Amino acid sequence: MRLLRPALLLLGLFTASLSHAACESGLAERMHAKLHPNRPLDERLAACKIWPAFPGRSIVVLPLPRETTDTGAKVFDLELLLIQRPDNGNTERDTVIGRLFQPEALDEDAVTSIQDIRIDTSRYVLSTDARAFGLRVRYKGGSASASPLASETVRLYVHHANKLRQVMQEVELDHDSGGWDATCTGHFEKLRTMLSVGKATSNGYADLLLSRTLVQSHAQEQEDQSCVEKALPAKFSTVTLRYDGERFRVPKSLLQQQQQQKN
Repeated sequence: MRLLRPALLLLGLFTASLSHAACESGLAERMHAKLHPNRPLDERLAACKIWPAFPGRSIVVLPLPRETTDTGAKVFDLELLLIQRPDNGNTERDTVIGRLFQPEALDEDAVTSIQDIRIDTSRYVLSTDARAFGLRVRYKGGSASASPLASETVRLYVHHANKLRQVMQEVELDHDSGGWDATCTGHFEKLRTMLSVGKATSNGYADLLLSRTLVQSHAQEQEDQSCVEKALPAKFSTVTLRYDGERFRVPKSLLQQQQQQKN
């Protein structure tokens, strides 16, 4: 236990296959060549996914890295595209029906790196004519031997009037964090969040619910040199996000918690 703890801590967020983010059909590369021929594309993080709710439509995310800063930070612009694809498979007739360019949307530094970008097409039905999709980002950071960290966030977007619009800012759903002495003694924290659509509405859009479970534990070396870990009672909470006419309002307390985890 004493040597496996950091690996187990991060396993929960990163065991899922990353292959789903790849754009095997070359759609991301074609869109990049068409829209941003003079900028590099981070092909490892580019994501494509068919939107099952709308036949023939695909969502594409193009991460465009900027030059690394003097501090070693890496910043990405994001181009989000909604593509209508023809029934006959003729890629020359792929049509962009929604687009959103977000400058400096993602960043990573010498400690925290972006592991994966995924498109979430869960059933986020906000109104009779608005269905959102999500953009999930997985981060990994800290020292694997002393202060491991893993995190997953989500943002939501809707398609309206030939445009894509972000309606929920980046919210942390899951994280694994902690600190230990590389042998046994330490503290660990695991947060898991389920994002769902509520029944109530605010300004025309259904409320969003964040159902959160927080588990904290402590490990301590005993006199006989065994390592004993004790989990505290799980804490459950639900946060309701209401639409203000432009986007879903995220409580400041939640944003502060996210910032503390990042630091």
